[in-house]
Amino acid sequence: MRIVCIGGGPAGLYLGLLMKRRHPEHVITVVERNKPYDTFGWGVVFSDAMMSAMRLADPESAAEIEDAFNHWDDIELVFKGTRQRTTGHGFIGIGRKHLLNILQRRCEALGVELVFEREVESDLEFPDADLIVACDGVNSRIRARYAEQFQPDMVIRPNRFIWLGTKKAFDAFTFDFQRTEHGWFQAHIYKFDAETSTFIVETTEAAYQAHGLDKLDQQSSIEFCEKIFAETLDGAKLLTNARHLRGSAWLNFSRLICGKWSVFNGKSHVVLMGDAAHTAHFAIGSGTKLALDDAIELANQFDRHGHGRDGIETVLDAYEEVRRVDVARIQNAARNAMEWFEVVGRRYADTLEPPQFFYSMLTRSQRISHENLRLRDRTWLEGFERWFATRSGIAVKDGERVPPPMLTPHRVRGLTLANRIMVSPMAMYSAQDGLIDDFHVAHLGARAMGGAGLVFAEMTCVSPDARITPGCLGLWNDAQAAQWRRLVELVHGVGHAKVGIQLGHAGRKGATRVPWEGIDQPLESGDWPLISASALPYLPHSQLPRAMDRGDMDRVRDDFVAATHRAAAAGVEWLELHCAHGYLLSSFLSPLTNRRTDEYGGSHENRARFPLEVFEAMRAVWPSDRPMSVRLSCHDWTDGGNIPADAAVFAAMFKEAGADLIDCSSGQVWKDERPIYGRLFQTPFADLIRNEVGIETIAVGAISEADHANSILAAGRADLCAIARPHLADPAWTLHEAARIGITKVEWPKQYLSAKGQYETNLARAAASAGQ
Repeated sequence: MRIVCIGGGPAGLYLGLLMKRRHPEHVITVVERNKPYDTFGWGVVFSDAMMSAMRLADPESAAEIEDAFNHWDDIELVFKGTRQRTTGHGFIGIGRKHLLNILQRRCEALGVELVFEREVESDLEFPDADLIVACDGVNSRIRARYAEQFQPDMVIRPNRFIWLGTKKAFDAFTFDFQRTEHGWFQAHIYKFDAETSTFIVETTEAAYQAHGLDKLDQQSSIEFCEKIFAETLDGAKLLTNARHLRGSAWLNFSRLICGKWSVFNGKSHVVLMGDAAHTAHFAIGSGTKLALDDAIELANQFDRHGHGRDGIETVLDAYEEVRRVDVARIQNAARNAMEWFEVVGRRYADTLEPPQFFYSMLTRSQRISHENLRLRDRTWLEGFERWFATRSGIAVKDGERVPPPMLTPHRVRGLTLANRIMVSPMAMYSAQDGLIDDFHVAHLGARAMGGAGLVFAEMTCVSPDARITPGCLGLWNDAQAAQWRRLVELVHGVGHAKVGIQLGHAGRKGATRVPWEGIDQPLESGDWPLISASALPYLPHSQLPRAMDRGDMDRVRDDFVAATHRAAAAGVEWLELHCAHGYLLSSFLSPLTNRRTDEYGGSHENRARFPLEVFEAMRAVWPSDRPMSVRLSCHDWTDGGNIPADAAVFAAMFKEAGADLIDCSSGQVWKDERPIYGRLFQTPFADLIRNEVGIETIAVGAISEADHANSILAAGRADLCAIARPHLADPAWTLHEAARIGITKVEWPKQYLSAKGQYETNLARAAASAGQ
């Protein structure tokens, strides 16, 4: 084949040498706009896994690259007058110019033609090519020519950064955060040869503008950065190799995703690689890795399907299918890290203490978890756990295992929870006339013995017409209140768990069948009239609700207050108001379901007016020493609906009204929603509200392991973790997860103590067997 790589960066050079090495008959040309053995940029970072892949792909170049690498294990943080360090992270760095020079020499040795100082405007300049590889960077001219086919999605991110270097060798991957009068600046610093380090400075657009950096030239910008980071630089100067850029050389990162990676131009197949196809933020240092992995996979697919012209389309389809999955994974982690740095000032640097800030930074991509940190640096993590436990009021003796964050106590008002795990409200749809029966006693009693600090029953309805289904629990009469008192006494009698109640009203989502008879489907008989913020049915064939008038509001508010009185008298210790998932109060908050033109519709203040009225009336009669939380849908996952920024506005309003925590859920407001699921997918909402609004939060959604909960709590992303489905599968989830991570000083029900030792022993045997 005749192969032309447009762009002489890592992707083009590495593909050229791999294809020539594996099939010398190929005629391969790499075209580069720069001069021979000249390039821009400072250092690049690899992982040990990347080097393993390169050793398999081309041992010769891998050996030379490894000889040039600088390896370090430590990460150091400079923050608020402290220096903290952790080890075991395993980075390797090399100068970008040195890397490309090694690959250029290897290409020449194998017979790849290198063409320098040529600007390529179009792929049509190579009509005899069978395959044209467009690896001409994020501003690819080739991709732009076929934009309709490649479907590029380019998002310019808000932060500004400048890529510099310094002749000071740092012995750790160093992060330096400095506060100025206009905001925070952070430096990402790492050594890539014996005497030189990359020094990337990043800040927000607001700080960039406020300091007038947009009006400075490069030298003035460098001097500005030298002044801010003077202590870390310790007399060393900052350097630039981007004098070709006009102005101050501060850039915005461009996040790129393409819908398709290859086209046929009528004569040649054209495929994207590297930054022309996708970008990953420098916060996790994976841009070069992605480019090299692209080259390796494309060469591998030619090996699998044959190196002939006829199979090119099959090869390119297979290449894209495989790479798209890994690229999405890396981009997701890079996005998490990128977004962390974009909000780091107002969300973390201003609010978190140095130890927790460091933990948050280390786990910013969500690829590194609590137990993974233990594997990397047990000493550092156990020191952090001791700090966290001390803040929670636990005195741990020297030599004792420190409890992880999820097993530390948490106090809200006059209530102290034994740990930070709660059994989330989960509808069972098994009540008769709203009454707790033997099923609920068995169900909730089992979970009360399972180790969680707080146990919630399902959403409990404040009136008969507030129910979702005929099987919903209620608290509108004294008989129901008596059963609640029985439940409270049962839970208190079997362990340390406290009892929570979530009060709600179904609104437009009421009068439906129990889920196993048709989820969200309207009752065929025995239904009741529905009310909502506006007259909008949930499903097209659902019952049409009536838009509430002032009389309806008065009645509903009073129903909530009456239920609150009953809950308090029954001894319930925690009260949550349900303002999520499209139920009645949620229907006021979301613009999708609130189409009102009166004082209860339109602005945030108007849409929150009635939910706040209900909350304030409940808070007024709920005992002042008992906590009260609010569950919000923090994302409607539908165009035109609420997004996390809206949820933060509502959270601030409920905080002002006396809420102690926000329970951060999402969705179920609009039937045509398109949520983006994934591990811990709702935790970012809790993070935002906790650290920007300044109110404690509960994280919920796809939290299924102790590792998840500990990572969330340790990083300060939430204060409690609500575990739902895992508690359905395992009533003793908290006890079992504690045992699984080696925590044996956890209280089990005395009736079950004979099983505790055996359970822990079996886990230890299984772990030992797996390690053999």
